Amino acid sequence: MTKHTERIEREDLVLFINACLSATSQAEFYEDARGQSLALDFLHEYVCRHYRSLYARTLAAGINDHARARIVESLLCDASDVPDEQRALEGSLIEATLARLPPQRVYRLLEAVCRRRVTNRRVRALVRGWLAGRDVTFDSVKYRRALRTVVGHFHLATPGETGRFLFERCSKDRAYTTPLYESWRAAHYAEDAVYALPYTIAVGFARRLKIPRDRFLERIAPMMTRAERFRSQRAAQRAEANVPGVDLSRERPTRLALFAYALGDDERAARRSELLAAMEQSVARAVALSPMAIGRVVAVLDDSYSTLGSREKRLRPLALTASIDALLRASATSYTGLWTSGAKDAPWIDLRPKGSTRLASRVLDALELRPELLVIVSDGYENDPPGALASVLAAYRSRIDVRREVSIVHVNPVFEAANFGAASFGPVVPMVTVREAEDVVTALGFARFADDKATIDVLRAYLDGRVREFLRLDDSDDDGVVDEPAEREAMMSAEEQSA
Repeated sequence: MTKHTERIEREDLVLFINACLSATSQAEFYEDARGQSLALDFLHEYVCRHYRSLYARTLAAGINDHARARIVESLLCDASDVPDEQRALEGSLIEATLARLPPQRVYRLLEAVCRRRVTNRRVRALVRGWLAGRDVTFDSVKYRRALRTVVGHFHLATPGETGRFLFERCSKDRAYTTPLYESWRAAHYAEDAVYALPYTIAVGFARRLKIPRDRFLERIAPMMTRAERFRSQRAAQRAEANVPGVDLSRERPTRLALFAYALGDDERAARRSELLAAMEQSVARAVALSPMAIGRVVAVLDDSYSTLGSREKRLRPLALTASIDALLRASATSYTGLWTSGAKDAPWIDLRPKGSTRLASRVLDALELRPELLVIVSDGYENDPPGALASVLAAYRSRIDVRREVSIVHVNPVFEAANFGAASFGPVVPMVTVREAEDVVTALGFARFADDKATIDVLRAYLDGRVREFLRLDDSDDDGVVDEPAEREAMMSAEEQSA
């Protein structure tokens, strides 16, 4: 393999990994969702066809769940002419990935496999193994349509009354002996049975039975997971329902910032101390889980108008930037944050998207502080003046910091479909992308591969190391979207009380 070919391979893989860290097929400030979806379709098909071995290893690289599900789907639906050793590794990676993905995303993935009419022994064994680790009774109620599709497509056996529950219509006179199935049947006709069901299923029955929202939220509260309470808190407040409060410090930094920015000005001001303390605890937990070894850090943070985001991802760029600011502050031995609006070390809770993207002058201010690491968090669309930062960085590297004593990394929270990646400031500064603030640890680890000095062999070795670590880790609850063990425990308590 020539050096030119190696460079192309490395650039292709870095581009793909960056896309897997940030893109989710949703609209951004400058682009629509269709463009993102088409770009991701091309990237996944291209990398899977040309670099399948490394494509599979990307599952262990800390990418987002959307990308993991797409990779698993591609590997399951196109496995022709794959060597046995590679097939075995793919199987292990897929099993570990399915165990870590939220169940609702796995069911959507399996439904996509069914639509593509894939039904070979390998896929059937993987699906059977994943379902063996699930509570099928619980899943039959919460994911009834998806589970019915999967069981029917792969001709899987079902225990007890599950087959009848999935494939027969509800009967008013024919009861189930399984308590959860019987609660679901009774909820078609009686309000009290609704409150023994998972919240997401109970919502539909409440609408069908025309239960007043305030009464429903008050009585279903014990069945709600932490994530569901967090999402429903604003609706509960508007309805003046008696829903237990949420421990905001348990939320991820980006999600917490989004929650705070969505509040009205008066309410945000009234809860200022609570929100600041919650962010501090949330960041401390994130840092403990993924510590960063960084010294003197200065960050240039974009809070221009484009951080407003899109209708689908409103204020997400700003929330992500604010969360990264908090994480770097908690991790660095010395830290200064410079916002493009002119604020220095401003409290994240007071920020709002405004003004143009004025990066060059802020980077010059940052370099005067002589940091060990300069982090630029921006969507890459500089307009005050356009192209100034690229010139500043090129001059700095070629004339002042020739020995590269200052590490500079551009962290971009926005995927750009037109370039199959994200807008950058030229080849002088490596650019990486993120979707969650916690991803900045992974992103900084990949930053060196965006530099021309890194080789494809180093990238392969890095991915191999991540694979070994990924397959060694035990499954754990990582505070994801759905906290189902807690939900099942609440359901069991409710059934005992009703009995």
